[in-house]
Amino acid sequence: MISDTIAAIATSSSGSGAISIIRINGDDAISIVNKIFIGKDLSLQESHTIHYGRIICPDTKIIIDEVLVMLMRSPRSFTTEDVVEINCHGGAFVTKRILELILTHGARHAHAGEFSKRAFLNGRIDLSEAEAIMDIIEAKSNHALELAVNSLDGKVKNLINGLRKEILDIIANIEVNIDYPEYDDVEEMTHEILLPKSIAVCESMEKLLETAKTGQLLKNGIKTAIIGRPNVGKSSLLNQLMREEKAIVTNVAGTTRDTVEGFVNIGGLTLNLIDTAGIRKTDDFVESIGVEKSKKLIDDAELILLVLNANESLTDEDQELLILTENKNRIILLNKSDLKQEIDASIISDYILTSMTTESGIAQLENEIKSLFEINELKSNETFISNTRHIAKLNQSMTSINSAIDQMQIGMPIDMVEIDLKNAWAHLGEILGENISDSLIDELFTKFCLGK
Repeated sequence: MISDTIAAIATSSSGSGAISIIRINGDDAISIVNKIFIGKDLSLQESHTIHYGRIICPDTKIIIDEVLVMLMRSPRSFTTEDVVEINCHGGAFVTKRILELILTHGARHAHAGEFSKRAFLNGRIDLSEAEAIMDIIEAKSNHALELAVNSLDGKVKNLINGLRKEILDIIANIEVNIDYPEYDDVEEMTHEILLPKSIAVCESMEKLLETAKTGQLLKNGIKTAIIGRPNVGKSSLLNQLMREEKAIVTNVAGTTRDTVEGFVNIGGLTLNLIDTAGIRKTDDFVESIGVEKSKKLIDDAELILLVLNANESLTDEDQELLILTENKNRIILLNKSDLKQEIDASIISDYILTSMTTESGIAQLENEIKSLFEINELKSNETFISNTRHIAKLNQSMTSINSAIDQMQIGMPIDMVEIDLKNAWAHLGEILGENISDSLIDELFTKFCLGK
């Protein structure tokens, strides 16, 4: 247990709202709030009860606000410590004033993510569940939210613990042989028991890493660049997909001189959209910087929406863009299809006709994106690894398993094989927070918001 008492505003501090919540956590949480609370004596109340009263300044006896105070006693709380939550009116000034009183009377201001960190350190949640909390807060789509909830619900932990148990079974067979060598022939045990089990674990890890690609797409979204020469309708496409006037649209070529970014949700999948500057030769210094930036984004993007003008013949710049993007995930849009078609579409293998004026082709584009990335509805029993740190640890574990398999196949001493198996088991444990350094724990939780 950590002895000091911490406090922070748990609700958004971006502006005024109906309600604000100040969270106080630690051994002195109840006694500190009692000093500024007029109502029932909180020290005598049951856990998980709510009490009406007023917050006052003890020195001046001035009433600050009417509040509801929620009491959660140890160990029946998120952190397993005493927790008090003050529900006050949502004005920024009154919320900060109450927090100041709490800090004056013995609490200290919580660091970012410190409540979740205490829950982890006190064994209430493992590290994968703690990271899932921030994933829920940052989710931008139904799929991303579902992945985070699954992880918070312990599904990732169960998956990892299942793999660890299989590795532990293999290690146990080795330990028995080392302690009682007369019971088994080492070579026979390796080929009949250890090697098949190790290969099976490795195959399970490979399947997890394959699905992790989908998991990361669902969680982080797809970095999508809208590419084309000037005045073909790129900014209009961005606005259509986002259902708002995000980018300035004019008939003047070169209006977009830098990237314009936004998020759009398509069938539960998030596109991180980037409307780029029109790619063309230009003597304008500022515009040329935007053009070079657009070309670099082609390399970085996971999806290219290449917009061509159906009302004009293909230009040399169009041809260059077709070549630059031919090895990327690409969808070609022949825009301005409501006008007379002048483009020779016979040299383009696959495309969608669109018109930003009539909004035609947008639904077809959305369906093509879902089809391209093979994103369907998540099944209730599906669990994806989507956290970058988890994927790295899973890769490290699989490397150790592969090393153990190689050593078994060339007949290395069984105690040498065991070292790699124990490393594989330990790497998986780091996903859940076992044997992980204090500095890494501190770094992970600093990414959380205050009050969480």
